[in-house]
Amino acid sequence: MLRKLITAAVAATTLGTSALLMPPADAAPAVQLGGVHEPAPTFGGLTELVVQRILVGDDVAASKYFSGKPVDDPVREQQILDSVRASAVQLGIDPDSTAAFFRAQIEASKVVQRGLLAYWAAHPGKAPTTGPDLNVIREELDALTTQLLTELVRVEDLRRAGLRCDISLAIANATTAAHHHLDRLHRQALRTASTATC
Repeated sequence: MLRKLITAAVAATTLGTSALLMPPADAAPAVQLGGVHEPAPTFGGLTELVVQRILVGDDVAASKYFSGKPVDDPVREQQILDSVRASAVQLGIDPDSTAAFFRAQIEASKVVQRGLLAYWAAHPGKAPTTGPDLNVIREELDALTTQLLTELVRVEDLRRAGLRCDISLAIANATTAAHHHLDRLHRQALRTASTATC
């Protein structure tokens, strides 16, 4: 039943019309603040940031292609997870689910890196001709981490909403993937990145 509902929600995104503007049947009503109706949170903003982070994985792969550095970087990964746990406590959101979310983002980046490195090894003529500075890329990733944490605060209740979370995430993923024209590799990375959202 869950798969059918999610499939239907994703299918709605292909209509490109008012279907995208209609909330799921079990969506939370708009929140009224000071007489002003605020729309219920969605995953649109979060998913956009997730895709931006996935696309930065292309630059990470290019950098590692030239430097020969391995895809896995356990020290850096643990630093990220420790940092987001501490930030989650300060922001008042669950540190375990926050760390799990960012672990999924790290794994999604590895999907892109491994996929591109394998492709370039098999097709050297398609490989990049320059490699970006990994330290500069990490600054960009750190900025995205801050933005992602802000979005996680905004959608904290939605992440705990069970079926509504699954449907909202499926819609956001399908819409954002189509907007960015993601190829198979990057769509696979998006699926990986989404495993700990709901």
